[in-house]
Order: sequence, then C-alpha cells, then structure tokens
Amino acid sequence: APNKIVLCETQYNDKVHTTTNWRRLATKIFTEKNCQEHEPWFGIEQEYILTKRVGSQLDWPLGWAPGEFPGPQGMYYCGTGSKYVYGREICDAHYKACLNAGIEIYGINAEVFPGQWEFQIGTSKGIDVADHLWVARWLLKRVAEKFGVDVTFAPKPFMGWNGSGAHTNYSNKGSREDVDMKNIVKQLDGLAQYHLTCQKLYGEGNERRLSGGYETSSYDKFTYGVMSRKASVRIPQMTKDNGRGYYEDRRPSANVDPYIAASLIFSATCLGGVHIEEFEAQYEKFREERKKQE
Repeated sequence: APNKIVLCETQYNDKVHTTTNWRRLATKIFTEKNCQEHEPWFGIEQEYILTKRVGSQLDWPLGWAPGEFPGPQGMYYCGTGSKYVYGREICDAHYKACLNAGIEIYGINAEVFPGQWEFQIGTSKGIDVADHLWVARWLLKRVAEKFGVDVTFAPKPFMGWNGSGAHTNYSNKGSREDVDMKNIVKQLDGLAQYHLTCQKLYGEGNERRLSGGYETSSYDKFTYGVMSRKASVRIPQMTKDNGRGYYEDRRPSANVDPYIAASLIFSATCLGGVHIEEFEAQYEKFREERKKQE
C-alpha cells in the first residue's frame, strides 16, 4: 500500500519518556523470554459512545433528541432498525478502515446503551493487542470526524445507563493446557492480590461504572464466576466444561490504556507481579502532571 500509519512511543526533548508512555514499561513485561515461556494471548472488547455537539457546550449521544432520553435499555443491544440503532454507518466504515490498515479486528456490535458500539481487537499475542487497539481508536475518531460525530470512551457518561468498558479476554499456555481449572484458579488468585492496584490503573472514572449494577462487578471486591456479568472476572462455560481455556477480566474501563491492562494481567497471573510497582509509580507521576496542567 502507498500509505503507512506509524505508532510511536513518546519522550521529552531530554530523551526522558513521557508519563503517558506506558508502552515503554509494557516492553519490560512482554519480553521475548516471557512471551515464549507463557504465550499470552489477548482479545479486548472496546466499547464507546458516539456523540454529537449540541450548541457550544453539550455533547449528546448520537440519535438522542437533544436534552431528552430514549426508551429504556433492552432493544438496543445487537439491535436492528433505525428506532434502535444509531451510527451503524460509522461503525461499518471504521471496521473497513481497520481491515485496510491491517488491524487485528475481529468483530463489531451495537451495545446496550443507545448510540453505543463495540469492536473487538484480537486474539493477538502479547503487546500486539495494545498496539493494534491504539491505532484502531485513532482510526475510529478519524472516521467519526468524517461524519461530523465525536467519540467518547468515558466509562460512565450517563448515570442510570450502562457504561463503557474494555473487557479483556486472556489466556496463556498454562490456562490453555490446564486440567480442572487448577492453574486458572491459581492465576485468578494472582489477580485478586493486585485487585486494588488494577482498579486504580484501569481507567479514570471507572469507580462510577463499577457499581455492582448494570452488568458490572463491585469496585472494591474481587470476584470470579462462571458466566457471571457481575463478577470481576467471568469464566466462560466452555472453559469450565473443558477445565482449560481463557477467561475475561471485565474490570478495565473503555478509557483504559491497553498497555496497562495487558501488562498487569500478564504480570499478576504469570510473572509474580514483576514491574507492577513501576506502573503504580509512573501513574502517580502522571496524576501529578495532570494536576499541574489543570
């Protein structure tokens, strides 16, 4: 193809990496040795809401009458018909753009919130899932711009309605070759150990989304269960029946940095939590910089 999209890491002019450059830390976790030994695979379900500017200040969901609310949730998820689905042409155009760009995108669907959509990146190996998701997000905003529409990845822009997440499906050599889910349970214990750390780093404003309602788990308590949308980690029925396979971390918010989510999950489940403290330290620096900018 004659055109290229380049994803770059960022640093200041003194060659110090920016506090938003989470890829640098992720490469410490997704080393060639670690990936060859554990073979981490990821699939991330990226939810988002399409919005339209009303006046000069208000961003309102696409398809909603300004200042009004549509009918209750129930008819919009994977829906059809113009009464229930808003923005499919944008979602389809984004999907095609990702395919043309070589993004590892594997599906799309309308979501529970009217005007909300989801696309899926992966199955991808290691750090690739985050690389591909970042470029896919950028393409989504560029495509939506062509239609005069904006995109929000905010985890809970409207109380009383479903929020937006980035459910992260994950497996590794140990979970795929497991027997009776013994290794999987051990890995989940690793995630439980770092639960509060994950919650702090899984996206700004995520505490509003993880209320225990609207198909979410509790922000404060780590849980897992088979086919449970209210658990922190959902175990598919197929994984339970086979005693091996993948599981789904439902905690990450739609605005999570995918390098953080993938790194914390891999480190907590296979690497004994290595480098997680460095992620926490960089996050504190990031927050300090944000406060100065405000």
